[in-house]
Amino acid sequence: MAVVYATLIIKGAYTFDRVPANQQPKVREYLAALELDTDGKPLEV
Repeated sequence: MAVVYATLIIKGAYTFDRVPANQQPKVREYLAALELDTDGKPLEV
């Protein structure tokens, strides 16, 4: 389910703060693996 939330965030259809608390760490992990922040935007280097 975390992959679905991450995909929705990337597409702009969902926000990280709407993700259930128990899913947030895994969603953050997926986004970080794609070098994205919790808004689905590229990480600043």
